[in-house]
Amino acid sequence: MPISGAKNSALAILAATLLTAEPCHIRNLPQLVDVQRMIAILEAMGVQTARLPDGVTVHPANLQGASAPYELVSQMRASFFVIGPVLARLGYAQIPLPGGCAIGARPVDLHVKGLQALGADVAIAGGIVEARCRGRQGRLQGTHIYLDYPSVGATETLMMAATLAEGETTLENAAQEPEIIDLAGLCRAMGAHIEGEGTTTLRIYGVDALHGADYEILPDRIEAGTFMAAAALCRSVLTLTPVVPAHLGAPSPSCRKLGRSWTFWTIARCGWTVGRRGDRPTSKPCPTPVFPRTCRPSLWRCSPSAMATAPFKKRCLKTGCSTWRNFAGWGPTFGSKAAWRW
Repeated sequence: MPISGAKNSALAILAATLLTAEPCHIRNLPQLVDVQRMIAILEAMGVQTARLPDGVTVHPANLQGASAPYELVSQMRASFFVIGPVLARLGYAQIPLPGGCAIGARPVDLHVKGLQALGADVAIAGGIVEARCRGRQGRLQGTHIYLDYPSVGATETLMMAATLAEGETTLENAAQEPEIIDLAGLCRAMGAHIEGEGTTTLRIYGVDALHGADYEILPDRIEAGTFMAAAALCRSVLTLTPVVPAHLGAPSPSCRKLGRSWTFWTIARCGWTVGRRGDRPTSKPCPTPVFPRTCRPSLWRCSPSAMATAPFKKRCLKTGCSTWRNFAGWGPTFGSKAAWRW
């Protein structure tokens, strides 16, 4: 079973290409609507793109102005990523507030506070976020930033912005997701100096300019985790390739409770084998390195095969419990602690 490139990595990586005026070749790009929308946003900002068999080449030399089109940004939350690279490179950015998130509203206050800490004047009016560097020669200034919550989006936005800031920037309580590591990999390939990705503390040493790069996106751990759950549910053997085993450490123990075992044959392939009817799985969604939030529905579906009460804890956003409502029609009941029983 082929595993696509990570969508969550791809969106931030495409935005990061705006940090340079030189061409960037992005490979293993998943063929998804959100990815095409992000490319359309770049094109609307004057960036030239050329499709590759497995990705895209981005030519950002002709980045025109600092405004992203509302009709595109409003369709996708991840489009807000462009504010960090555009502000860092041009000294000014005007980006509509993001939309298009199916699980409810998620504020961008951490992004805004972080950009302000880096020396930007930020104003929000009429659904538009306008940011301008007040530093010397319109450049952001390195600083110390503590994130109140380890937001992936805020970590990515501020990391990108800090690559071109003057001096050293420290991000504490940063997100640790593999997508952060992937984005840091591209930035480093472009000449950025970044330390600590994958930990709670990031250090970024700003440089004057970044250059182009040829970069391959990591495999999608969420897609791989979904197929792993499918193999566990069907009590079958499934080979997934490519995968990064270290990125699958959180879903795997939960599936082992269902009586499934797994074997890695190489760094790029993993296999599931059938086992006995297992114990109930458990899931408490947390930021990485615990349990990936997006993998929960797949694991929930495996619970009937365990024939047990399966406790799942969920911190809901406005519409984030829609999956539970859909599952309720299949027979499970939910208790006050978000457990279900078959």
